[in-house]
Formats: sequence, structure tokens, C-alpha cells
Amino acid sequence: MEPEVTFNWTNIVTATHPCYEIDNFHFILTKNPSIICVLLYIFLMLLSVVTICGNLLVIISVFYFQQLHTPTNYLILSLAVADMLVGIIVFPFSMAFSLSSCLYHEGLFCKVRSTFDISLSTASILNLCCISIDRYYAICQPLTYKTKISYRVIVIMILVSWGVSVLIGVSIIIAGLNNEKCEERCLIDVLIENTLGPILSFYLPVIIMLCIYLKIFLVAQRQARSIWNTTCQRTKCGATVSKMERKATKTLATVLGVFLLCWTPFFLCVTFLPFSNNSVPVPVIETLNWLTLSNSMLNPFIYAFFYSWFRTAFRMIISGKIFQGDFTDSKLS
Repeated sequence: MEPEVTFNWTNIVTATHPCYEIDNFHFILTKNPSIICVLLYIFLMLLSVVTICGNLLVIISVFYFQQLHTPTNYLILSLAVADMLVGIIVFPFSMAFSLSSCLYHEGLFCKVRSTFDISLSTASILNLCCISIDRYYAICQPLTYKTKISYRVIVIMILVSWGVSVLIGVSIIIAGLNNEKCEERCLIDVLIENTLGPILSFYLPVIIMLCIYLKIFLVAQRQARSIWNTTCQRTKCGATVSKMERKATKTLATVLGVFLLCWTPFFLCVTFLPFSNNSVPVPVIETLNWLTLSNSMLNPFIYAFFYSWFRTAFRMIISGKIFQGDFTDSKLS
């Protein structure tokens, strides 16, 4: 007689996530959390609060101050709405139903979490892509910028970004549900879930952003050299142009670098994991998942705090000066 093999599910769950335990083969939050679990959730709650407050400041600033009613800032507003919803909806869902627990048992709430996660994260990425397109026309084609990037075009870009995001999120979830019903893995559903989804929601926007920001960088360098050659005859002027060039380079590098740092590891893992026989350790997949969500916290700092008029607006809002008088037409410098 072969010896009976038993599994210690408690040890498996402890190794999986410090805040979960097994109950009738279902993953539930433990009633006796460890210190690591408490510290982890305090950190994640702070991350959620900073994400919500940072993006809320951007939203109030654009709505309240008329000087910020520009096409570019409306795209930043749409980005802030997506990122704030990530903080309000996706963060709590991801804390209650972690990615690792949903990989083991995907219930109704896990599907809801995945739908919001995919849709809102894709909306954030596509809004970043739209901002890069706006910056391309503003820097590379300044004379035709106002005619090509009108308010009507901005509204269309925002609607398309949100529409495509919802469509991708729902399609991936439906493909996953259909795949579960198949006795064998359904080829088209696997392609949608593991290939087309990441391509449309990440890889294609990233390629577009890389090409656009590379073009912007080259044009900015060429413009700086042209200004120096035509108008700068003194060392002081040359130093000013050099400083402007370095600032533009630093801004572009920060924008693209932070985005790629937050998103690339997770999507590479999701893309190549189905083709590998090795499983990714749960702490790794959880860290990569929260790294992507943290991009929603960093976006207000990158896209808003770089501009002095946003910083002034933030100071007025935080200090309560907007309630002391009419600042809607005041100069933001």
C-alpha cells in the first residue's frame, strides 16, 4: 500500500501571502494577522491615500482655475481621474482580494477586481499615450498645434481612451470565463487573455510613446542648437540654452523612465509566464502588481509638480486660500 500523502495547506498559504489562510479550499483574510501583514496593509493604505489625495489635487486645480483650462490639462485631468479611481477602487479590492489569492481561486470578487484593475490601468496608460501625442504637436509642430489639437480632438481622445480601456478589460475577463468552460484551453480565448490584451493595453502604447518622446527629444535638441546659433552670441545665453536642454531631457527621461520602471516588469512576467513551466514566486508577482499600481500615485508628481502653475494651485488649495476669495482668475506663476 502506498503511503498517504497529505498537504499542509496552512504552510502553503503562509508561504503564499502573510495575510491569508485556507478555509474549505478558499483563500480568506486571516483573523490573526502577523506583524508583517499589519505593516503591509498600513503601507498599502498610505499608498492608496496618497494616490487619491494627489490626483484629487490635480482634478480640483484644473476644474477651479480658469488658467488651467487648456487641452493639455484636460488630458492630465482625465489621467488624474483614472489614477484616482485606481486609488479608490482597485487599491481596496487588491488589498481584500490579492492577485496571488485570485490566482489560486478566482471568485466573483476577484473577477470584479480584475475588471476594474485592467480597465482603469489601461485608461491610465492610454491617457499617458494621449499626453505624449499632445506634447509632440506642441513641440514639434507648434504653428499648427492649436488647429490640430482642438478641444474637440481632446474630447475624442479622452472618449476613445476610456472606451478602449473598458472594452479591453471586459474582453479579457470574458475570454478568461470562456477559457474556464473549455475542457481544453481555447486557443482564441488564450490569445485574447495572454497576447492581444497586453499588446493593446501596454506594448502598443509603449511603442508609440517611445517613438514620440524620441522624436520630441531630437526636435528639442535641434531647436536649442538653432536658437544658440542664431541669437546667442554670448556665453551666458549659451549656458541658458544648455540649461533648458538639460531640463527638457531630464523631464522626458523621468516621465518615460518611471512609467517603464513601473509597468514593464509586470507585463513581461504576464506575457512570458504561460510559455514557462516554472511558476513565479508569490512575493515577486505581488510586488510587481503593486509596482504597477504605484504609477497612479507617481503620475501627479510627474505630470503636475513639474509645472510651477500647478504647484501654486496646490498651495492655494492646501492652505485654504481658494475659500478666502476669488482666485479663479488670479495669476498662477
